[in-house]
Amino acid sequence: MTETTAAPIPPEDKLDFKRILPILVIVLVDLMGLSIIIPLLPLYAARFGAEPIVIGILQAAYPLMQFLGAPILGRLSDRFGRKPVLIASQIGTLGGFILLGFANSMFLLFVSRIIDGLSGANIATAQAAIADSTNEKTRTQGLGLVGAAFGVGFVLGPILAFIVLASTGQNYQAVAWTAALFSLTSILLTTFWFKETVADAANPEASRKRRPFSFGALREAMANRPTIMFLVIVMFFYQVAFGGYEQLFSLFTLTRLGMDARDTSGLFVLAGIIIIVVQAGLVGKWSKIKGDRWLALMGIGTLAIGLIGTGLTPAIPVPWYEEARVLESMAGQGEFRVSMQNINIELPDESTRGWLGISWLLIASLPAAIGGGTLHPAVNSLISKASDKGEVGGMLGLSAAAYSAANAVAPLFYGALFQWFGPPVPFLAGGLILLILFIFAPRVIKNKTMEAGK
Repeated sequence: MTETTAAPIPPEDKLDFKRILPILVIVLVDLMGLSIIIPLLPLYAARFGAEPIVIGILQAAYPLMQFLGAPILGRLSDRFGRKPVLIASQIGTLGGFILLGFANSMFLLFVSRIIDGLSGANIATAQAAIADSTNEKTRTQGLGLVGAAFGVGFVLGPILAFIVLASTGQNYQAVAWTAALFSLTSILLTTFWFKETVADAANPEASRKRRPFSFGALREAMANRPTIMFLVIVMFFYQVAFGGYEQLFSLFTLTRLGMDARDTSGLFVLAGIIIIVVQAGLVGKWSKIKGDRWLALMGIGTLAIGLIGTGLTPAIPVPWYEEARVLESMAGQGEFRVSMQNINIELPDESTRGWLGISWLLIASLPAAIGGGTLHPAVNSLISKASDKGEVGGMLGLSAAAYSAANAVAPLFYGALFQWFGPPVPFLAGGLILLILFIFAPRVIKNKTMEAGK
């Protein structure tokens, strides 16, 4: 008898982990700084008497500025290289975190988020660097690993936020300074470890030959590629639904389940673990077996289920909930302490405490995390495959702009629904948006991806 052995995998079908490792580490460090802030930012604003609609506007400031900056910096990275654009944007992020550490009013909170948002092209440029370093067979896996780095960051960031808050007596400023430290680390990593992925970025003559940035050039490129146009639209509506879920989740758990910043950080950790498992271990395999179209449709459907499930969470506060303790944690300490009478948030009744609310929410979080973990890399992979090599950064910048525009719209939309109709309504509305998208997407995505493959 003769033994049979599996055919070796061609080198071009294998992802070069060594080449993309610096990009993944930089994304991880960046996201750790960002995810330390995310769970407590709505509570940070609530300390200064902000109502849900104002908190929504604060949450919208960062992505709105990112919407303006991402396509510009993405196109500039096509022209001048990924490395200088990454460093410039990371310096802006550092400045935003430093200002956040000094913030003692809503005005400074807004300014810090605006500065950070204008420089927030880090992720789109990193995705373009991944596209530079992969081929069509390995790109979804590479972008999935970027998402996994997101997930690791969202696990470690909230854990660090919990540790810092616990060790400093709920000192929010200490969390901001910790985020600034991670931002500085990211700048150093990019400067001394990351190698430029645009082959001729250092060649002035080659850079001059590339088309300079203009919004007209981006519109023309998108109009000539209907596949990309549709995928950007998908990215926008997906993130309208999911962005509001992320950005007002801590306010939802506060008012629905009586959970403070430390408690909600634990839920962000759980979501991050699920995303890591999906994006690091499953997205690449699913892409090779099922294809990016299947990934996108599965992401829309499971995320819709997760959001609707979240909206239906029973209003039963966690067993350890104490209203006085939660109010005290929000009031802060020292010179930054605010009056508890200024905290304009309605908290649940202590007499209804139990396990049903938190158990329900944990179950609903599973499909939400799976959907969010698969859809984003699938759509960006399809966009990169439909783009010319010299415009990948610009096209992914458009995707990032749509993502950021949705993040600007979502908290305003969710914040208004939250304040006027109650905590469950915005999450149910987000699920409905995705259900509508799920109904129309299969035929259109199929036609567009077939067109892209020509």
